[in-house]
Amino acid sequence: MKILVLNGSPKGKYSITLQTCLYIEKKFPEHKFQYIHVGQTIRTLEKDFSAVAIDILSADLIIFAYPVYTFIAPSQLHRFIELLKASGLDVSGKFVTQVTTSKHFYDVTAHKFIQQNCQDLGMKFIKGLSADMDDLLTESGRKAAVEFFEYVCWCIDLNVYETIHSAAAAAHLPITTLPLNEAGKTGDVVIVTDCSPENKQLMAMINRFRAMLQHKSRIVNIAEFPFQGGCLGCFNCAPAGKCVYKDGFDDYLRNNIQNADAIVYAFTIKDHSMGSIFKMYDDRQFCNGHRPVTMGKPTGYLISGNYPAEANLQMIVEARNEVGGNFLAGVASDQINPDAEIDRLAARLDYAIHRQYVQPRNFYGVGGLKIFRDLIWVMRGMMKADHEFYKKHGLYDFPQKQKARIVKMYLVGTLLSSPKLKTQIGNKMYEGMIAPYKKVLEEC
Repeated sequence: MKILVLNGSPKGKYSITLQTCLYIEKKFPEHKFQYIHVGQTIRTLEKDFSAVAIDILSADLIIFAYPVYTFIAPSQLHRFIELLKASGLDVSGKFVTQVTTSKHFYDVTAHKFIQQNCQDLGMKFIKGLSADMDDLLTESGRKAAVEFFEYVCWCIDLNVYETIHSAAAAAHLPITTLPLNEAGKTGDVVIVTDCSPENKQLMAMINRFRAMLQHKSRIVNIAEFPFQGGCLGCFNCAPAGKCVYKDGFDDYLRNNIQNADAIVYAFTIKDHSMGSIFKMYDDRQFCNGHRPVTMGKPTGYLISGNYPAEANLQMIVEARNEVGGNFLAGVASDQINPDAEIDRLAARLDYAIHRQYVQPRNFYGVGGLKIFRDLIWVMRGMMKADHEFYKKHGLYDFPQKQKARIVKMYLVGTLLSSPKLKTQIGNKMYEGMIAPYKKVLEEC
């Protein structure tokens, strides 16, 4: 086969993900591999897509290779997908898969994003390989890479691929706008958007939300910010949080957005996500490293498009807030009853700001933070700002620190392993388990 690897990493040939593809190439010399660094050359491709178009059309198999950035693929690969769809190339029926490296922090949402867009184009999608950053350095990781490509070849031989679950088209119901009156309002709610003047639907949603909100609000349009580019993954910001770009985004983010009482994101769904501009904004927030610097702030979303049908995007929205320790006041879309949804979002956000309401993290947040906790602990020598933040906020909650509980569990295990003792204990063990909770109820 002729295999085209579309390398979405902004690091180009220095990409760790790329090394897995190079390893697969060496193990399968009967196939011809070609590599295009689309993430690194995205500015060039924006000007001329013709060269890569020829290679795409001539390939038997396409592999998207990229590191996972902020729940999805890097913004550069986001932009490439936009260009691919806009090009009008007929890639229907072409086999496609993906290879990623990460610490498995929401690799599932990144993979689903690529899958959805490939299936939009009518491509035959084969489930991809999600590898740890260090997997290729281990025997088991190398074995997994070989077995993955053997599976891909088997799928192509037998014409086996993932089926498509299509959703109904977005309705874009109209919004009833209200006059904005900021008199008597206090506080500061920032609405981050990439809304253009032509997008009257999203603008109407923003205007109604601002009118219903009992706090002062302002709009920050990231489409107007002079971004020099997407995150490069260079780790220049790791020691002190200073981005290598000189466009001032790190200071702008901290002084104009993260200092607000609450943050609301407003966008139109594009390619099953928030679009490449928003993704660039998300990726560039890596100047804060892995630190949930806005934890405790309530957030909300105004989304134009068929959000109820976008399960993967729903997971991303919820998980972002859970990991960040933010109360998600709601997501208002324009699909069912937009006026009511917007009004409820405004009311919940007002409540959360006034009461400083925060809920405990669920699995999305707890699981994500544990991955970051272990990562930062190992890399604390380089990620110094992250390390200091995690120490200060007690995020190094390793289970081995709970020595008393560990000893207690050994004693319980010993009791349970003896049928005689277990019979003698009866319900006393359960009574002992709920005793601390009874004390709380008695003191209430």
